[in-house]
Amino acid sequence: MNCKQFNSISLEEVLVSLGHLPTKQNEKEAWFLNPFSTENHASFKLDKRNNVWYLHSEGIGGNNIDFMKKYLNSSVKEVLGWAEKQNFSSFQQQNVIHSINSKPYYQITEIKKLQNEHLKSYLHQRGLSKVVYPLVKEIHFTIGKKKLYAIGFENFSGGWELRNSFYKGSLQKKDISIVNLNKENQNETGKRIVVFEGFMDALSFVEMKPFFIGDLLVMNSISLLNRTKEHLKIYSEIHLFLDNDKAGETCKNEILKSFPEAKNHSEIYALHKDLNDYLQFKNNTEIEKKQQIDLKSKQEQEESEIYQTYKRKR
Repeated sequence: MNCKQFNSISLEEVLVSLGHLPTKQNEKEAWFLNPFSTENHASFKLDKRNNVWYLHSEGIGGNNIDFMKKYLNSSVKEVLGWAEKQNFSSFQQQNVIHSINSKPYYQITEIKKLQNEHLKSYLHQRGLSKVVYPLVKEIHFTIGKKKLYAIGFENFSGGWELRNSFYKGSLQKKDISIVNLNKENQNETGKRIVVFEGFMDALSFVEMKPFFIGDLLVMNSISLLNRTKEHLKIYSEIHLFLDNDKAGETCKNEILKSFPEAKNHSEIYALHKDLNDYLQFKNNTEIEKKQQIDLKSKQEQEESEIYQTYKRKR
């Protein structure tokens, strides 16, 4: 990642990933408490349209590089090294969807039921079975002249979150995803919802709770926290399965602040980064136990055969 690429990432997403949320905002700007020190009144202004910031209390401002240099007290090289390790959705979207002149250079060529064995294998590696196949699609698309295919998870605006073993990105408009699992109980709609950051965690939940009745909400980006909270207003029962990192903790606390009755379940996978990581660990542990049992059974059988042979010789 170079300076130009990092400066094109949404600074709002960068701030949220660091645990800083706006105290007030509109389409043009957002105001934050000073990220560099403690203050009681928001003096940090983010200009959303130009993606630049200005700190009124200190009279300084700049772009993303300027912000992170001060925030990390680091050089440009160190900032870019830090940025490379992050997972900013707006950077993925920018790389996949738009060229510099904003003309799309991708094209979705086919959307169909999941059939590709490589994609099924990828899901199985993530601890997921055919139980989740109906919730995803197989998306074939091109980026420039390159032909690709991936598992697609549709969002509320008709955009797609995409995953395969070597690719992670999104196509078209970024938005939250809503999945209704009330096919036979439509009266349940608006009562119960479970919230996740990424769709692999939502699929993991379905894998673990295949008979769950209710709705699933996938944020797809922590920058969509306000959009998430707006949608949660219609539900009387809210369950949270967010990531065990700083951004996930921030999102959890903000949702609990707005919805005190919401229930947090991250303690279930407290030793893991997210629900899918926990599911993979759980599956691998069960496989190891089965292998140990099979090995023990084989050893006991061999010992029994040796004993029987010894008895016959006597």
